[in-house]
Order: sequence, then structure tokens, then C-alpha cells
Amino acid sequence: MNQKLATIGYAALLLALLAAPFLGAYPIFMMKLFCFALFACAFNLLFGYTGLLSFGHAAFLGGAGYVTGHALKVWGVPPEMGLLLGTAFGALLGLVMGYLAIKRQGIYFTMITLALAQMLYFVWLQAPFTGGEDGLQGVPRGRLLGLLDLRSDLTMYYVTLAIVVLAFLLIVRIVHSPFGHVLRSIKENEPRAISLGYDTNRFKLLVFVLSAALAGLAGALKTLVLGFATLSDGHWSMSGHVVLMTLVGGVGTMSGPLMGSLVIVAIENKVGEWGNWLAQLSGIGWFRSLGESVTIVTGLIFVVCVLLFRRGVMGELIALLQRLRILR
Repeated sequence: MNQKLATIGYAALLLALLAAPFLGAYPIFMMKLFCFALFACAFNLLFGYTGLLSFGHAAFLGGAGYVTGHALKVWGVPPEMGLLLGTAFGALLGLVMGYLAIKRQGIYFTMITLALAQMLYFVWLQAPFTGGEDGLQGVPRGRLLGLLDLRSDLTMYYVTLAIVVLAFLLIVRIVHSPFGHVLRSIKENEPRAISLGYDTNRFKLLVFVLSAALAGLAGALKTLVLGFATLSDGHWSMSGHVVLMTLVGGVGTMSGPLMGSLVIVAIENKVGEWGNWLAQLSGIGWFRSLGESVTIVTGLIFVVCVLLFRRGVMGELIALLQRLRILR
């Protein structure tokens, strides 16, 4: 019954997203949201289902964005090749970082990923092909497979939606496969998984690479959509953002990262408008500065979710539906 309800919910969401451009939704905002949703789902695969807290996922998002942008702008490759190069770079980087990080557990694993990501951030800052603090600008979209003109926002919207949906289905398949069950056993009790004969380090490295590749795809897609890549995508604060998205939406749930990315991205883009509205309503001019202090608002949202929704928004909703089913 729960699976059937989830399928209906995802189908309704997909139909709504297909119709969104014709209902007044801004395509660029929606595509940016798709990219962050994919980024959060990739992180949730590692943290939510394997229990590995990485503070270095910004390296995959930002690095893949630079590689894709450089390949499209300088090498003149078609967009599908640019996306593949960005994804492959994320996977390769994940292999190197994962190999170094999985030898440690807990906070040590987390700090190693953070340190490696910050090292790469300073590489992006000084490398000539990234543009430094100015970023990589003017990345062309081109034509997908030589047929679809991605310069059209509407065409780009549906291509982005298709890619994100396929990536999401891949994550669903991974989670519900025998491989996914081993990942859950590692999260629940790694010593017991080892006693059953599983090489847990191999499984953790593989899921780290998969998560990094999907995060790289999100970064590559974001660069293709927006036409630029910036240092902010590779900064440690972006790793904090994806942690926040996952926690707010619900760790270890398929729909949680989708909800979390919607909440955080919407707040970052709309908080200035909300501040003006509150200033007009209350007559307090301070609210107009909310757009400049968006971190205060996101921090408040995080505190409220931790105190009231410990499973995250979707986690609490799923738990509520399960209780109602038991009561029946």
C-alpha cells in the first residue's frame, strides 16, 4: 500500500513538473532546483543509506561544473559529451577521495573529505582555466545530439527534467537492489556486516564513487543550464548546503532530498520578496534586509526542523502515514 501511494505521488509530481512551464513557473529557477535536487539525492545515497557523512561533496559539484564548462566553451564538444566528461570527472575524483577517506570512520572520515575538498577549492581558485574569482563565463548550451537546440529555455527544461528523472530512477534501483541492502546493513551495524563476509570497504568505496558521479552530473548540468561555473559551487559552504537540504527533507528517504532542496532553494530565491512583504505589512523596515541575511533564515529553518521534525519534513510525514495505517 505504501509503495502504491508513493508511486501515485511521484507520478503526480512528474505530471506537475511537465506542466509547470505552462502554469507560470520560471524555467531557469526550476532547472536550478532540479540540479540541487539531484545533488541532494546523490548525497543522501551516501549519508542516508550508508551512514557516511561527507563534507566534501562540493568538490564534485564544482569540479564537474568547471570541467563541463571548459569542455563546452574551449574544446567545443557537444553538450552530451560535456555532461559525460563532468560525470566521469566526478566519479574519478570520488574514487581518489573515497580511497583516502574510507580508511577512517566517523568524524575522521568527515574531516578528511572536508580537507580534500578545500584543497581542491584552492586549486580552482588559482587554476587558469577556471577564471578564478570571476568564474567561468559564457558557456554555450549547443545542440543535444545535434538535434535539440538547448538555447531554448523550454527545450532545456525538459531535457534537464528527463536527465534528473533518469538519475533519480537509478538511485531508486540502487537503493532497492541487493547492493542497497548491504549498504543499509553497513549503516545499521558495520561489524556485523563484516562478520557475514562482506568487504565493507569495497562497498563504501563503490557507493562513494556512485554518489560522486551523480553529484558531478548535477554540477555539469547546472553549468550547462546557467552558462557559467563559479567558485561558490566548490566551497565548503555548498557541502553544508547539501547536508542541510537532506536533513530538512528527511535523511534516508527518497522524497526527502527533493523536499529539502525545494525548501532551501525557494528560501534563498524568495526571502528578499518575503522581507519586503513583511516590511510593508508590519511597517518595520528591518525586514527589507532579510535578503542580505538569508543564512539567518536558513539557520532558523534548520533549528526548527531539528527541534520539531527530527526525521525531516518527509520523514515525519511518512511516519504519520504509517501510524494512521496502524490505527486503521
